[in-house]
Amino acid sequence: MTAERLRFHEMGLDDRLLKAVADLGWSQPTLIQEKAIPLALEGKDLLARARTGSGKTAAYAVPVIQRILASKQSVREQDVRALILVPTKELGQQVRTMIRQLTAYCSRDVRVADVSGKADLSSQRPILMEKPDVIVGTPSRVLAHVTAQNLVLHASLEVLVVDEADLLFSFGFEADLKNLLCHLPKIYQSFLMSATLSEDVQALKELLLHNPVTLKLQGSQLPDSSQLQQYSIKCEEEDKFLLIYTLLRLRLVQGKTLVFVGAVDRCYRLKLFLEQFAIPACVLNSELPVQSRAHIITQFNQGFYDYIIASDEQSLSEPAPAGTGKKKKTEKERNKDKEFGVSRGVDFQNVTSVINFDFPTTVESYIHRVGRTARADNPGTALSFIAHTELPLLAEVEEALVGDNSESVLKPYAFKMEEIEGFRYRCRDAMRSVTKQAMREARLKEIKQELLNSEKLKTYFEDNPRDLQLLRHDKDLHPAVVKPHLKNVPEYLIPEVLRSTVNPLSLRKRKRRKKEPSKPGGVTKTSFKKNIQGKNPLKSFRYTRGRNRKGNGGKS
Repeated sequence: MTAERLRFHEMGLDDRLLKAVADLGWSQPTLIQEKAIPLALEGKDLLARARTGSGKTAAYAVPVIQRILASKQSVREQDVRALILVPTKELGQQVRTMIRQLTAYCSRDVRVADVSGKADLSSQRPILMEKPDVIVGTPSRVLAHVTAQNLVLHASLEVLVVDEADLLFSFGFEADLKNLLCHLPKIYQSFLMSATLSEDVQALKELLLHNPVTLKLQGSQLPDSSQLQQYSIKCEEEDKFLLIYTLLRLRLVQGKTLVFVGAVDRCYRLKLFLEQFAIPACVLNSELPVQSRAHIITQFNQGFYDYIIASDEQSLSEPAPAGTGKKKKTEKERNKDKEFGVSRGVDFQNVTSVINFDFPTTVESYIHRVGRTARADNPGTALSFIAHTELPLLAEVEEALVGDNSESVLKPYAFKMEEIEGFRYRCRDAMRSVTKQAMREARLKEIKQELLNSEKLKTYFEDNPRDLQLLRHDKDLHPAVVKPHLKNVPEYLIPEVLRSTVNPLSLRKRKRRKKEPSKPGGVTKTSFKKNIQGKNPLKSFRYTRGRNRKGNGGKS
């Protein structure tokens, strides 16, 4: 069956593009790429639903680049030919990186610009004046540039791509997108890429696509149980902290792990809690500067950190409630970045586990969170902590993601909580230090720290890129009182079943001690300290020289 699959060199792609694909190590296209690229090259509009990690970005990037290279052979005039709309800045940076990798051998012919950043419109104007071939950005940012006349699309645009289409409306971009359509030409090719086919995506389909080909490639929106194992465990608030401490401190969860919580405050609550036990973790949320967030993701992918605590905020685009609360809401939300999303399309690499510390509020959010692991052909595990108030949400997810034989894909996580009761007093001790004041101080401290790193030192790091690698984001914040004794785990607290796996060295030592008496005689090394404890050499010393002389004299 593999022999029948279409390969990149059979798609009629430019040699420079094929060379870049080979450099990326892609021996053959993924299913979405195999189906979408030929259809896109024929000029058809596409609506593609494929799960996260299936190679959707390359599925539209390759035909876009191929089309630009083909049109450059006849038309030499420099113009904006492709527009890629994304819901978040992080995804915008990721798309730009992918296109740059694919245009490594034709970078003069295909230029790409990402305008989704937080920089001033005026600072991005010179880049847009050069008319890059591909522009990547969020709908609101692109519309702002069009309104400021930094960008003209109605004459030259040939391709429009909407990536993670199911998130654009939920991020509040509906009005911006409709306004932006007025500035586009009447005829252009469109691609809609999405992990789910929600009502929002259907509405977008009506707005943008003309006689599209719909690709629904996976029956399931997540990998099957042979690749992705999904578990749930019912535990209340205190038990959640007890369980995550046990999983991380005893290394029962190994490899790179994403821990999702429901709000920014919860990020810092969990980080400060883990700090008490010397478990370092990064925090990723909408309040941090864009450069810091991008740098955290890059370093996580390079293996600098094992744990990221991410907030998956749902209410960023919700309107403020009427009445007196309105002013308070706007003040609180002012510093939050409305174009932020950790679980939304960001390419975290080699994530072995996803832990839903707080269960997501929608099925789509669950799919996007869990989709950060088991990407491509790699295995992965997802574990969800379920409080009694979150049981209806769990039922929704189970209903939506029914596996083969109508069985629930979320298996119960068989963990005996009574085995770790000995750790409960330590967790309570740690939680006493994590007060609301401590969380507020930690939040302010980190934001100030990251702002300093991203703004004042930006030019320094541009000149000294190696020093940027030394900048870590998982340092202790320490506004809470840290109790040093909590760092160590006494062996008697570790459940008997786990002692061999958690601390194999101590087991080896014990075995060695048992074996030592039965060993045959030989040279045994004794330490000086042992002799001192056993007997005092000054008290046990005897002078025997005279006695020996007498004995010797008798013999002669």
